[in-house]
Amino acid sequence: MSTTAQAQQINEEKMGEFLGKVVGDLGASLSSVLAYIGVKLGLYETLADNGAMTPAELAEKSGTNERYIREWLINQAAGEYVHYDPQTGKYSLLSEQKVALTDETSPFYIGGGFYVVKAMANAQPRIAEAFKTGGGLLWGDNDPDLFVGTERFFRPGYQAHLVAEWIPAMTGIEAKLKAGAKVADVGCGHGASTIILAEAYPESRFFGFDNHEASINNARKKAEKAGVSDRVKFAIANAQDFPNEGFDLIAFFDCLHDMGDPRGAAKRAFETLDADGSVMLVEPMAGNTVEENFNPVGRTFSGASTLCCTANAMALGGSALGAVASEDALRETVMSGGFTQFRRATETPFNRVFEARR
Repeated sequence: MSTTAQAQQINEEKMGEFLGKVVGDLGASLSSVLAYIGVKLGLYETLADNGAMTPAELAEKSGTNERYIREWLINQAAGEYVHYDPQTGKYSLLSEQKVALTDETSPFYIGGGFYVVKAMANAQPRIAEAFKTGGGLLWGDNDPDLFVGTERFFRPGYQAHLVAEWIPAMTGIEAKLKAGAKVADVGCGHGASTIILAEAYPESRFFGFDNHEASINNARKKAEKAGVSDRVKFAIANAQDFPNEGFDLIAFFDCLHDMGDPRGAAKRAFETLDADGSVMLVEPMAGNTVEENFNPVGRTFSGASTLCCTANAMALGGSALGAVASEDALRETVMSGGFTQFRRATETPFNRVFEARR
């Protein structure tokens, strides 16, 4: 079809709507880079601590250059990440913006996400090549900010939901943890989930396993700082061969879908789980059909899956469940390890929490 013929078939209103979406995405993509800079340089925190400020005042307080800050603030106000008062010419953070961008103790904190986006964008050259070759990119070969961002992105949700909602949704696990249980956190990363559990259940013992040495070293330091190193042990191990301690609970926090051999991980969990124990599988929210993922959450997780989760599994020659794996796919994978029970125990807008039992 000729270009002229194609132009005649275009609905200009629909074209305008589509181009509007594209321009919005271009602006959001550029703004994400600037938000990363804002978090990294403490610009949001400076605004939160000092109230309304001019660009010159923010630059002085944050030790940055006023000319860059002026442009940065225009971008941030245009995206409604900061508030602008035209009467005073000053910028500030509204209460909601302040919590979401600066309060790492809040379940609404989102700052870690910008580290993740920045790191995944840096992986683009290798991921583009993998599109052609079918190869992948190991987690450990990513920009180091991916590990920082992942912890900071997921930790607020774990703090809000893990002890208050997810553990009580497991069969008999809360009572065991209070009395004294053995828990494995497989794919523990920097140990955020392990430490949260250890702080909540001092009678229990926790074992965090990950195949990334730098993450394990980081987790050990965080456990020491949190004062729980007496009941938490972190070790370098794969999900398919971690030590057998006869665990009452084995948890996979947002990691099974990344693995090269998730079936092998499920089999090892079955082998090392106490007869009356449970596996907790926390996975990103996703639909059971492709079209159920056509929403902002599905868009975000499928993007992350392409650039990181699926890429790691492909690098290992695995089945690549991916971050938007359906519940049916997860059930089949877990039950292939020997389990006979699998159910969705609870959920949040961003997570599905499953329980598997013998």
